[in-house]
Amino acid sequence: MDQQSHLRPDDGEALVLFDQLLLRLRDAVATVIYRIHQRVIQAFVVLSLVTLLLFLAAFLYGSFYYAYMPRAAFSTPLHYHYRTDCDSPAPLCSYPVANISLLRNRKHVLTFGQTYRISLHLEMPESPTNEDLGMFMIKATCFSQKDVQLASSVRSSMLRYRSDLLKTLTTVLFLPAFLAGTSEQKQQLEVELFSNYVDDPYSPSVTAVIEILSHKVQIYSSQLYVHAHFTGIRYLLFYFPVVSALVGVASNFIFLSVLFVVSYMRLLLRFEWRPEQVRNNGPVSAREQPEDDKGVTAGAAEQVGPLRISTATPEETVATAETNNK
Repeated sequence: MDQQSHLRPDDGEALVLFDQLLLRLRDAVATVIYRIHQRVIQAFVVLSLVTLLLFLAAFLYGSFYYAYMPRAAFSTPLHYHYRTDCDSPAPLCSYPVANISLLRNRKHVLTFGQTYRISLHLEMPESPTNEDLGMFMIKATCFSQKDVQLASSVRSSMLRYRSDLLKTLTTVLFLPAFLAGTSEQKQQLEVELFSNYVDDPYSPSVTAVIEILSHKVQIYSSQLYVHAHFTGIRYLLFYFPVVSALVGVASNFIFLSVLFVVSYMRLLLRFEWRPEQVRNNGPVSAREQPEDDKGVTAGAAEQVGPLRISTATPEETVATAETNNK
């Protein structure tokens, strides 16, 4: 019994210490979990905000690129029309003429103020007629919507000269391809019509007319190419698209981040300073009241008179009231 009586207090103290350790451990675990939860929420908010800012920065850069950069190249096939209802010994009664529309989806292909290089690609057979033709002229004219001539250009071209020996060797060498139909005896000619063409914003080009000034020319097909000649910022955006995109998106991201931080700090300072201003300033004091209010208050005080504080005891007050009633 004595031993048990001596052990019971020790056991109670051990249990108390163990409970305290468990409570401290529970508090420590709860604190760690709470901090981890807070850090996870903060990381999620920061990650979402950064993603949103990056998306906005990329969207702004894409909008700027789409609005600022014109179409780099434009091509369209040419379909010539001519007359053959005449008694002329020439195969054609008129020059081959092709009309080209410079509109796509009711929008101008050429951007105002941008320099363009316009060229014509001709695919012509190496026929005796074209070889005997020699040089021929090509005329290009641009018209506005009111059929006003805006620009005109005349260029010359001809087939490349090839000797009879070279023709024979080429025919023998490429005979299987000629027989299979995978190759043809033809030449590709490129004629530059305009080297530095700039569209007028007040009278933009709507139609282009290509005319070949020859009655004997033979053409397989032709294509009109329009290439933009970029300079300045457009040159960098077109020839260095990755670097330009990185710089543009990074600049937009920094600008949006600074704007967000400044707005957040301004809002935070507004909420922090408002209670302090109320405590420091307090309610409107009497010296801030208008003079009219002060006059009214002073008049009322004069009418009421000075405030008298009575020092009589309750018994004397009751006796005075009974006397007055009598």
